[in-house]
Amino acid sequence: MKKFNIRKVLDGLTASSSSSSAAASPPSGSRENDMIQETLQSEHFQLCKTLRHGFPYQPSSMAFDPVQKILAIGTQNGALRLFGRAGVECYCQHESGSAVIQLEFLVNEGALVSALADDSIHLWNLRQKIPAILHSLKFNRERITFCHLPFQSKWLYVGTERGNIHIVNVESFTLSGYVIMWNKAIELSSKSHPGPVVHISDNPMDEGKLLIGFECGIVVLWDLKSKKADYRYNYDEAIHSVAWHHEGKQFVCSHSDGTLTTWNVRIPAKPAQIITPHGKQPKDGKKPEPCKPILKVEYKTTRVGEPFMILCGGLSYDTVGRRACLTVMHGKSTAVLEMDYSIVDFLTLCETPYPNDFQEPYAVVVLLEKDLVVIDLAQIGYPIFENPYPLSIHESPVTCCEYYADCPAEIIPALYSVGSKQKRQGFSKKEWPISGGNWGQGTLSFSEIIVTGHADGSIKFWDSSALMLQVLYKLKTAKVFEKPRSKEEKSTTDIVDEDPFAIQILSWCPESRVLCVAGVSAHVIVYRFSKQEVTTEEVQLLEVRMQCELNEVESPEGGGEQASAVSTPGTSSSPQTSLPQSHPSTSSNNSSDGLRDNVPCLKVRSSPLKQSPGYQVELLIQLVWVSGEPPQQITSLAVNSAYGLVAFGNGNGLAVVDYLQKTLLLNMSTAELYGSTDPHHRQPRSPRKARQPSAGFCDGNDASATPEERCKSPTSAKISRKINMIADQKDDARDNSFSRSRSSSVTSIDRESREVVSSLYFCDSLSKKSETLAVPSLWVGTSLGGMMAITLSVPSTPEQRMQQPVAVSFCGSVVRLKGGILRMAQLDASGTLLPHVYEPWYEPNAPEEEREPPRRRRPTSPPSSQENQDCQYIVVCSEKQAKVVALPSQNFIYEHNITEASFVLRADVVTMTSGVGLACFCANGHIMTLSLPSLRPLLDVNYLPLTDMRIARTFCFSNQGQAMYLTSPTEIQRITYSQETCDNLQEMLGELFTPVETPEAPNRGFFKGLFGGGAQSLDREDLFGEVTAGKASRSLAQHIPGPGGMEGMKGAASGVVGELARARIALDERGQKLGELEERTAAMMSSADSFSKHAHDIMLKYKDKKWYQL
Repeated sequence: MKKFNIRKVLDGLTASSSSSSAAASPPSGSRENDMIQETLQSEHFQLCKTLRHGFPYQPSSMAFDPVQKILAIGTQNGALRLFGRAGVECYCQHESGSAVIQLEFLVNEGALVSALADDSIHLWNLRQKIPAILHSLKFNRERITFCHLPFQSKWLYVGTERGNIHIVNVESFTLSGYVIMWNKAIELSSKSHPGPVVHISDNPMDEGKLLIGFECGIVVLWDLKSKKADYRYNYDEAIHSVAWHHEGKQFVCSHSDGTLTTWNVRIPAKPAQIITPHGKQPKDGKKPEPCKPILKVEYKTTRVGEPFMILCGGLSYDTVGRRACLTVMHGKSTAVLEMDYSIVDFLTLCETPYPNDFQEPYAVVVLLEKDLVVIDLAQIGYPIFENPYPLSIHESPVTCCEYYADCPAEIIPALYSVGSKQKRQGFSKKEWPISGGNWGQGTLSFSEIIVTGHADGSIKFWDSSALMLQVLYKLKTAKVFEKPRSKEEKSTTDIVDEDPFAIQILSWCPESRVLCVAGVSAHVIVYRFSKQEVTTEEVQLLEVRMQCELNEVESPEGGGEQASAVSTPGTSSSPQTSLPQSHPSTSSNNSSDGLRDNVPCLKVRSSPLKQSPGYQVELLIQLVWVSGEPPQQITSLAVNSAYGLVAFGNGNGLAVVDYLQKTLLLNMSTAELYGSTDPHHRQPRSPRKARQPSAGFCDGNDASATPEERCKSPTSAKISRKINMIADQKDDARDNSFSRSRSSSVTSIDRESREVVSSLYFCDSLSKKSETLAVPSLWVGTSLGGMMAITLSVPSTPEQRMQQPVAVSFCGSVVRLKGGILRMAQLDASGTLLPHVYEPWYEPNAPEEEREPPRRRRPTSPPSSQENQDCQYIVVCSEKQAKVVALPSQNFIYEHNITEASFVLRADVVTMTSGVGLACFCANGHIMTLSLPSLRPLLDVNYLPLTDMRIARTFCFSNQGQAMYLTSPTEIQRITYSQETCDNLQEMLGELFTPVETPEAPNRGFFKGLFGGGAQSLDREDLFGEVTAGKASRSLAQHIPGPGGMEGMKGAASGVVGELARARIALDERGQKLGELEERTAAMMSSADSFSKHAHDIMLKYKDKKWYQL
């Protein structure tokens, strides 16, 4: 006992010490751990972002390079996403975070110009794997509204809100002195301002003619050479966009009243044609009723057949509630294509980059608010292309996710084989047209899978190996429930306002392929993987009642440090006194006062369930209403295939279910799990009137029932519970109601008066001090820092396992920490992470004669202990600190206070190439790694502040230095904390730019060349250069050199390819210097010859003259 008091003193000193120091260890523990050689060092860690997957959040603009076949998408928060072929993606970010209003490619040059809402334009270098800004230009006095960069030109036209047009040299990013002022462009007689510039384009056949569209409806054809307007075209309605015919003789304008006006260039008096595509044509010849604005129109020609006119908007005002549409007009046919979301922008993909040739359109890229659709124009019916990018992450909002690196190699093909049968049909047969870039050279040697749970109850498995993301398989958990046909039919037993099937917690064993999910409606579903289709007549259902009278915590005894390592041999040796008694559930659904009772939140499907190959329901567990109180949401979940058990906990306690025998093994309150070692003073709950009898579950001292009777609980066990609504659920039902045990800590769960089961861990361990052989165990962690152990007696043979019950005994409290327990793991005597026990996968639907007998897999070396010798270590991490405890002695070996001012949101014990470590993500944005078992700090980086609950809920670490989180509702951000991955990242990333020959310009033809027809070129350098146009005002815009110069080139020049590039650059520079030296030598020789000749001539001139003749 005296030794125990010394330990408490040491722990108290440690708690008050600096958060970066590890606690002192007992001499015996130190001697034990001196033998463990830790291989992880700080140089093995470095933090960097790798890839961002998913649909760009809040897109605002789009551009396409028709030669490189690269698509760029800008967003409202300043992000830039670039897409090539499947697997070639890139993410960039403007520092200002302003919305990207327009993007312009320098076609086939490996560069991109972006215009932002803060009136800045930027030049991006795409010739490096991670694009960087080369130049920036910030306008000070005018707002940018439209930009235009002609094909194969280095002069960018910038239209402004004042109606002026400035010209920027994209090579030097300097302004030209040539300016087109609005008052010179419009007629002098016009007294009103024409409004902002909404369109700029040059005549396809004459680069010297610039078409300028003003918002008020005026269009001006400007002669760049003579600096005056050739023609002015007036229309009463505001203009939204303009499109040229490739011959340069006609153009089309889209207007705010839903009309399209076609103008002949040389006839500015009136439009050649006015049409209202979606307007109702009156019989009396009157003007059609106005429609919604046509936001954009494109006019594309073909060599054979009628031209295409493609537009968005323009629907009639009486189509209220109709979805956004894209209209394709081809000859006399008009196709209206409905979209799932509103249209942000669209682009027509054509065979040629030259605007003065037949365009030959073959596809339309439609950027929607939450999707990207590519339509095939060459096939009848305009089918869409199958999208190869992982843009469906947000198909239903993501509510939770898990990351599994270093998975079994066979799991990905198995999931793909069943998932491939789920693919939709009816796609275009052609290949995806956005096909630019090349894949990276380097690859990772391990398999990775990301699992996402969604608000509609679906679960998606993603192959995330080799920096790619591809959906493998989709599971719909809602199929086991009856769906209400309408909101009026909504059940009165629901505990959430919307998304009752939402996934809250995932527990997956890749080796055994057993999946367990917990939903927000207090339900747990166990799935088994099968390659055969089955029809389930009736879903196996287990209903559980949970309640506890003693769960109000008045105050812990002096905090988490004072209740130290304690074993309770009395409790563990007397399971009769600690196991609650189970009673059959009653058939009544209402108590005496009419309260809902003994009814689940969701109604189970009554008709037969056809289950396709893949994950199939093994067991459904539902918590039921108790005496008018709804069941509390589940906060922790764990499944183990070797034991055939699933455990889950919430604010009222813990339940353990045998999913093989379909029985409830254990259902206890947290207070009863502590037994006699409960460190808290608990108050009885305030009584309710006419409460249903609790059936003795809170007493837990009914010795009349035998252990066998207690273990063999009926299908429905009767336990009362208390409602626990987490505070952060009040703000946003959709985004915050799916909080897990760790995310509830964001609202400081320490302030809560109840103790929640926050973490569960199955393992073979030495849970009792007297044990010498590891036995199946369940470790239970709570939100108040308590950790208890439960030992499980699992029958050894398959026959006994299905006939005999699993016996349970309690070991009481083992360790206490500050803050809620987040993660537990187990190390062997050498400090190696012990793998979890599992049963190898077998086909559950195979005939009995073909079915292999289940084989339980144990850790590679089952630990055994001799007298007074520790051979296991349990790693426990809470919101505040981490501890390593030796087993079976239960001595503290190491301790580390992770944070004082903040708290840990996610912690995982991870395996690296060089060893095992503990990775933590704190609410203050810090990412930390600690060595094991000594808990030495190896990495501490202030990565990002916690800005929303989404990051807290979805951040997760995985093995081999991988991590991820949901950075927006539609995007997954992957990061690495491995130095090895960071070093190889350049090799693994794909290349956006690839050397491609620009197609030849269209042939002018003999007669056009003879008579001066065809496209007219313009010497823009002579017109806009400083010599002719002069310098622009310095106060108009500020030039900002970008960081993507030599630094970007150095970044792109890493690896073997980079070394070759550097060598080539060095050789070029050396050759250039040698050439310059040779030229200088030749010039000196020429000068010497000239001087020699001149001297010889002078000598001859004065050779025969006397001195007085000079």
